[in-house]
Order: sequence, then structure tokens, then C-alpha cells
Amino acid sequence: MLVPPLLIALGALDLPMPPPPPGMTLVAQAQAADAGLEALAPPPRASEAVVPEPEDAELDEMRAMEEAAIDPQSRSDAELRAALERLGYGSLTRDRLEAALESAQLSGDELTFQLAPVTDLAAFDVSQVKDRYDIPVEMRPLVVQYIQFFQGRGRKWFCRWMSRSTRYIPLMQPILEAHGLPRDTVYLSMIESGFNTQAKSRARAVGPWQFIAGTAKLFNLKDDFWVDERRDPVKATHAAANYLSLLYANTGHWYLAWAGYNTGGGRVRRLIDTWGTRDFWELSEHKRGFAKETKHYVPKLIAAALVAKHPEAFGFSMDEFDFQPPFEFDEVKLDNSVDLEVLAGAAGVAVEELEQLNPELKRWCTPPATAEAPYTLRLPKGAQARFAAEFPKVAPTERLHFKIHKVVRGDTLSKIAVTYRSAQEAILQANRLASAKALKVGSELVVPVPSDKALKAGKADVALEKQVARARRSGLKASRPDEEVPAGASSGKAAVAGSISVATVDGKKKVTYGVGRGDSLWSIARRFDVHVSQLREWNPALGSSRGLQVGASLSIWPGPTAELPGASAGAAPKGAK
Repeated sequence: MLVPPLLIALGALDLPMPPPPPGMTLVAQAQAADAGLEALAPPPRASEAVVPEPEDAELDEMRAMEEAAIDPQSRSDAELRAALERLGYGSLTRDRLEAALESAQLSGDELTFQLAPVTDLAAFDVSQVKDRYDIPVEMRPLVVQYIQFFQGRGRKWFCRWMSRSTRYIPLMQPILEAHGLPRDTVYLSMIESGFNTQAKSRARAVGPWQFIAGTAKLFNLKDDFWVDERRDPVKATHAAANYLSLLYANTGHWYLAWAGYNTGGGRVRRLIDTWGTRDFWELSEHKRGFAKETKHYVPKLIAAALVAKHPEAFGFSMDEFDFQPPFEFDEVKLDNSVDLEVLAGAAGVAVEELEQLNPELKRWCTPPATAEAPYTLRLPKGAQARFAAEFPKVAPTERLHFKIHKVVRGDTLSKIAVTYRSAQEAILQANRLASAKALKVGSELVVPVPSDKALKAGKADVALEKQVARARRSGLKASRPDEEVPAGASSGKAAVAGSISVATVDGKKKVTYGVGRGDSLWSIARRFDVHVSQLREWNPALGSSRGLQVGASLSIWPGPTAELPGASAGAAPKGAK
């Protein structure tokens, strides 16, 4: 073991040396020894000038080598290689540095790279880190702007992305690599969704790789009544890898492949043919080139990759991240549709864990399956053995039974529940709906129903009762008939624009308001002393302010200072909520 020279110096003075604190590196020990010698030295006389001795370059390089050989985590291979460049061939120090690097490579240990803090982005030399990526990275003005955005206004979002990265990057990178893609292509998922399996854009792109319906279908991602495989991090990553491979083959450069992922491969090909270049940056400069979003897409990806691999160098503290555990699982085959709570109970895990591992599931149960075509369910790692022992013990009467109902004009949730001897809360729970005061004609619902055995015996169905109880615990409740809007109807009958009619329902005032020209949800909420969110809850067909139509009828339960016919003129409405 090599001992830092300063520690040797202390030993030569025959001074007692306390053991270093646990985890203290050799450099830190040497610095502590420096402090000890400084304390022993007599203070200089006022007439003496203290002239610092020049730093011994070889000693500094030796200390770097020692750290690499004995504590590889404290030094980076980049620093060591830079040290080698400063030393000539034949130098003993160079030989030892090379030996340290070779030893680490043979042992399979990777010397941790730590980029020095980047205080001036404009002057940052990206060549320091280029060899740490298998995708092309360049510093461009827009890359700098995105790094600054992540450091500033976008910081909280980037921290969320980083927190999820430990869950999904180890899962996605081997899949990308198996398809022949660079492993760092994973940062495309970071900028697309922030590694969020439930992400949904305004363009209705869904999942961690943000597939729209048409592209998902092209790459065999299923989206039906039961599942949406765009949300599955494994299946969607395979599809994304196939798509990106095709884009790269057609464009010849990863920047153009990424641009194609954003704007479409056909658009990129047309621009290449029009302008006669495959240079992304050049294509971005043409007025009739890429749209603004696509021009920003590649720089944003590069910026995300740079900061994600070197967060501390770009001003982030590791305390800002709440790293999630890896996405690891066991798999079991199911030959029937089963309630998730039953599955969770057999595995001894929480229902939420099953939902997180199986984000493709749209319902509260698994899809119909057979022994010939089973459904593969993921369980938390290590839960397979218990599940195999416990699930066969679950009686068929304790498993959820259901029927599929296609909504027709005039349907309400209460009517459907009565028809099938079900319960509104159970239907809401099974379909993951917060409420269903208005149903869409042609949509389908899973309706939990009593088992034939329970019906014949004239007894309550255990599984159905559990479903209702669970729904009520989670805050779901049945709608009152007067609150429901029959499927196919608008939020109410057409009304005269600006008209207000007041009725009393269950002892409470109910207003029917005819939307007038210039109305918005905000102005209506202000007028009737309610929250905008309440307007949406009472009138599910609204969706947003853009859904308002002149003459449409809204149901409103007004607040105490609402502007109503006959109200006191002195009652001023409250501010908008």
C-alpha cells in the first residue's frame, strides 16, 4: 500500500497519528496531515516573506495514481488520462498511472467520472464528455438555453424526471441495445414523457415514448377495451426501438431520426430531398424547414442527456432527487379475468404495486384469457412463490364476475346498475372512473355482477360487495338520479342564451343557466359564486371552456352570493375561483 508522503513525514517526526475517520480518502488524509504540519511550524517573523514553494507536479500525479489504485471511486479516468498527457514516456509516474488504469480495466471496475462544475455554459468544452455518450452531443445555443431552463424554471420538472430515471433507464437501455440502438437514446423518453407511463399529451400521444394511436398500431402496440400497451415501459420501448431504427435507416443520422420521431419520417425525407443536406442544424435554419418544436427537439434531448449524466456539474444537488427503485418483476400466467385486489391479496402485495408494474391495464381486473392464450401479469420481484401457493386457494365465488355493457342512448349509470343487479360504485371502480354523470353513446363498461351461484342461493356476492366497499373507501359514490345526464343528451335541453331558472331540489337551490355569447367558465363561476371545477363536475359534457356553446344549458348549485333573479342588489358576487 502506498502511503501519502505527508503521512510519512508525520511518522518521521514520531508524532502520534489517530486513525482516520471511516471513509476518509487518502487525499483527505494527506490534507489533514498538511494541516497538522502547518500547526507545528512556528509562525513566520514579520520581517520574513513567506514564499510558497512551487507545486511538485509529479507528487500531484502520484497522489492521483494512488487514489485511482486504492480508492477508484474518488478519481476519474478522464483526470488520469489528462495527467498522462502531461507526463513524458519513460516517467515512473506515467508507468504507475497506466498500471492503475489497466488494473481497473482488468478487474472490471469503472473509474467514476466526475465532471468539474460548469460555471460558464458558453465556454463549456463538450469534448470533455463526448466519449461518455454513444449518441452525438454538441454544444449549440439552444442546447445552452435548455440546460439553463432545466437549471431554472424547469428545475422541478427535471428533478421529477431524474427521480424516475433510476426506475426506467436500467429497464430500457438493454432493450434499446438489443435492437442495435445507442443506449443513450433512452433520453428521448426523458424529454417525451419524463419517464411517466401515464403521460398523455394534447395530441393524445400516450405513455413513456408518447405514441399516437396510428403509430402505435403500426408497431403492434395494442390499445383496446382492456389494455393500452403504449403505457407499458417494456412493450413501448421495443416499439420505439423499432421505429427509431427505421427512421435512422431512412435518414442516416441520429439527429434526423430523433427529428423524425417528433415530426414524422416523411417530413424529414422531404426536407432532405428539398435542401440536399442531411445536416440537422442546416435544415433547422431554413425558413421552410423544421417547425419550431422540431428545431428545439434535438437540442432539448442533448441538454437532457448532458445534465442527467452530470447533474452535480450543472448545479444540481443529489438531495433534490427522490430516486425510485428499479422496475423489477416476476411474471405469472392467468387463464381468466381476475380482480386486481384478489391478485394482490394472493401475492401479499398492495394493489397499487400491481398497477405500477402493469400500467397497460385500463380496468380494475385483468383481460379475459384462456389456457391457450393466457394473460401475463407482473408481480413484484420475489412474490411469485407466494402467489403460486395462495392463488389456487381463492374460491371462484371470491373472484370478480362481470359483463360488458355497450352504452346506448338514454343510458344512465343508475339504470345500468339496476339492470345488472350491480352497484354504481362497483362500476365506477372497475372502470377507473371518478364519476359518470354523463355516459358516451357507444362506449363500453365493465359491469361487476353477482355470480350465478350467489344468485341461485339468493345470497349476496362476496366479490361484488368487496368491490363496492373498496370504491366507497376511495371516495367514490353513486350519483343522484337528478344529477345524471342520459347518454346522447347534452348537458341539458337547449335554453335561451343568458336565461336563468331556479328550482329547489332536495332542499337546495338549483339553477339552470343558458350559456350566452361571450360567456366563459370563469365568468359563469364568478357570477354564481362557485368553482370552475364544480361547473365541470356538474356538467361532464363540458370538458373545457372550448366546449361551451351558446344556448347550452348548465346545471349549477349556486353559492350564497350568486346573482339570482330576485337577489338583494347589495349582494356582491365573490371573486372567481
